[in-house]
Amino acid sequence: MAILPADPKANYLAHKQEIEDAVARVLESGWYILGKEVTAFEEEFAAYIGVRHAIGAASGTDALELALRACGIGHGDAVITVSHTAVATVAAIELAGATPVLVDIDPATYTMDPGSLESTLTELMRRPSPSVGRPKAIIPVHLYGHPADMPAIMSIAQRYDLAVIEDCAQSHGAVLGGGKTGAWGRMSAFSFYPTKNLGALGDGGMVVTDDADLAERARLLREYGWRERYISEMQGMNTRLDELQAAILRVKLRYLDEENEKRRKLAQRYDSLLADTALTLPLTRPDAVHVYHQYVVRSGRRDALRAHLRERGIGTLIHYPAPVHLQPAYRDRLPTAASLQQTQEAVRQILSLPIFPELSEELVGTIADHIAAWQRSASEAS
Repeated sequence: MAILPADPKANYLAHKQEIEDAVARVLESGWYILGKEVTAFEEEFAAYIGVRHAIGAASGTDALELALRACGIGHGDAVITVSHTAVATVAAIELAGATPVLVDIDPATYTMDPGSLESTLTELMRRPSPSVGRPKAIIPVHLYGHPADMPAIMSIAQRYDLAVIEDCAQSHGAVLGGGKTGAWGRMSAFSFYPTKNLGALGDGGMVVTDDADLAERARLLREYGWRERYISEMQGMNTRLDELQAAILRVKLRYLDEENEKRRKLAQRYDSLLADTALTLPLTRPDAVHVYHQYVVRSGRRDALRAHLRERGIGTLIHYPAPVHLQPAYRDRLPTAASLQQTQEAVRQILSLPIFPELSEELVGTIADHIAAWQRSASEAS
């Protein structure tokens, strides 16, 4: 593709010397797992989010599992989340031993619909099911860089006495009501997969919390339950952020706000150039700051548009082509809300256009021109 949908190599090249200096520092230190770089990055990331504690993990999926287990959630418990998400959200719930219960999305933001959440909880409480378990937690997903409706979700969680664990894998730096995503819930999980707004050159994750006891549990759980080496105080796991990735992420964290602003400017350029097309463009809540991990449009002729762009060397992606409840590994075995209509309509229409900090506004103009030409051709043909 002449224009990639995402380009982590471009971000490496943008910070090449600083990253290579950081890597050399680690290689020369002789310490490669859970050392000074991880500790420093944990402190810096916690300060950035606005919480007191951060615990590095090997991946975003592990971070979610770690948060669930630290909150005491496991077998016999139900966790409410959305079906329109990366499968990692649901996989982490099952890895912790709990049962995922899937609810619908708000079609404007693609994040958890508080109405669907409330009606599902009401039904679960009215008709308890031993196979599902008692609801213990909610995992809202801040999808595409837009925050979920946390005031409404937190209010519902408080009334039902449920833990809230935020899935922030796509929302590094996003803000809602003056507070960053990751600072709302009891615990939150981030991914540092290379294409994320804050991406490693490998894999990595982070759990954040304001609760010192939960932070201590997460630290023990991430390394076999050790407080004293080789002595397990609880059944833990092995999910350690390595020194190389921590050092790289420390470099990139310094540029995160600047690069998120570049994403917003590119999104504004798309908004302006595509305003007269038939596409449904992304919306942002008035009290939110979107960080555009993805720029997602909707079209009833999505597949034709995608083919048109591909023929012209423009890469696009679909996040996500199938909701979790319809994927082979999960179909017909997960509890769901009475209706997932908005989820199922969205996956037939969504398309992620190229967006990353190093993408130029000129190339956004090129992409928009090709979309406009496609629409004119379609209108003439009809």
